[in-house]
Amino acid sequence: MTKKKTGKILWHDLTVLDAVQVSEFYHQVTGWEKEGLSMGEYEDFLIKSPGDAEVVAGICHAKGVNQDLPAQWLMYIVVENLDESLDTCKKLGGKVLGNKRKMGEGYYCLIQDPAGAYVMLTE
Repeated sequence: MTKKKTGKILWHDLTVLDAVQVSEFYHQVTGWEKEGLSMGEYEDFLIKSPGDAEVVAGICHAKGVNQDLPAQWLMYIVVENLDESLDTCKKLGGKVLGNKRKMGEGYYCLIQDPAGAYVMLTE
C-alpha cells in the first residue's frame, strides 16, 4: 500500500440532516453525479464529476457517528501522526471534537482551529 502524503488534502465531505435532498441540490446546481453508498439502514452518497467516474467528495446523513458533525464542507488533511497532531492542536488553542474513528487502515478525527473553523485530520 502506498503511504499517503503528509499535508495532502485527501477528501471532502458534507454531513447534513437530509443527504438525499442536499445531494440532489448539488446535482442540479453543479452537475455532480451521485452514487449511493450503503451505510446499512440508509445510503450516503459518493459524488462524481460529471461525465466520468472520478469520485470527488461525499455527502452523508448526520446519523450514527456523524450525528454531531457540523453541516459544512469538511476537508480531510493527511498528517504524519494523528495522536501527535491532536495533542499539538490542543496545545495551540484548538479543540479536538469527538474521538478518533477508523477509516480503512488508518484513523481520522475532527478538530476546530482557534478561529473556529473545522477540519478533519487523517493518517
